[in-house]
Amino acid sequence: MKRALMNIIGHTKIAKDTYRLLLKGDIVHDIKAPGQFVHIQVDERFYLRRPVSISDMDVKEETIMLLYKVMGKGTDALTTKKVGEDLDVLGPGGSGFPAQNLGIRHALLVGGGIGVPPLYNLAKQLKADGVEVTSVLGFQSAEDTFLTEAFAEFGDVHITTNDGSLGTKGFVTDVLPSVEESCDMYFTCGPTVMLKAVKKQLDHKPGYISMEERMGCGIGACFACVVEANDEKGYRRICCDGPVFDAKEVVLS
Repeated sequence: MKRALMNIIGHTKIAKDTYRLLLKGDIVHDIKAPGQFVHIQVDERFYLRRPVSISDMDVKEETIMLLYKVMGKGTDALTTKKVGEDLDVLGPGGSGFPAQNLGIRHALLVGGGIGVPPLYNLAKQLKADGVEVTSVLGFQSAEDTFLTEAFAEFGDVHITTNDGSLGTKGFVTDVLPSVEESCDMYFTCGPTVMLKAVKKQLDHKPGYISMEERMGCGIGACFACVVEANDEKGYRRICCDGPVFDAKEVVLS
C-alpha cells in the first residue's frame, strides 16, 4: 500500500444512493488483481478511512473507477466532493480474485448490491482470458441497479430484485439452479448473508468469495475485520488476508 493524492476527474450518481467516482493517479500501477480496494480519507472530520472496492482501472490513463453506496455520514460527505478536488487515498489494499490461467471454461459471477462493483473488472479479465462468463446480480429494486448493461458485454446476465421490479423477484440463490450446472468455478461478493447462502448452494464447486466488512486501519493492525478460518490459526483479517478468499478457507456465520 502507498499513500497518494488522487484527482477526481468524474463523480456522478448512477443509482439510488450509489455513485461512480473516477480518480486519476499512479496508484493504478500497483493494482495486482480485481477485487482489491482503496482506503479513502474523506476529510478531517472523519478519523477512519472508508474502504471502497476498485471496480475498474485504466493503466494507460492512470485512472481507477470506484462505485460506492451512501451508508452513513462518511460516504454521504464523500458525495459532496467535486471534480478537480484531490482525495487522500491509501492503496491498493488486500488480495484480489484470481483471473488468469485458471484452466476453466465457464465462470459464474454472483454479486449482491454494492458487492457487484469488484466483479466488473474480474468479468473483463476473465473474458479477455477466453473464459465464458455468466453473471447473476441482485439488488433491492430496479432503482438500485447499476452496471447491468456493462456486465452484458461479457456474457449472459441474470438480474434479481427483492421487490420484483426488475428481473426475477427474489434473491440471487433463486436463479442459481438454472445456471450453475454449466459453470466450472464461481466468484461472489456481497453481504455476508448472501455469501453464506451462495457458498452453501455451490459448495460442490470451487469458488472464491469477497467479503464486505467495516474496517479500521485497513492494514491488518487493529483486528477490527476478522473472519473465522478453517485451520489452526483460526482467523483471517479481511483487510490484508482478504477481502478475497477461497470459499473453503473461511467460515461464514
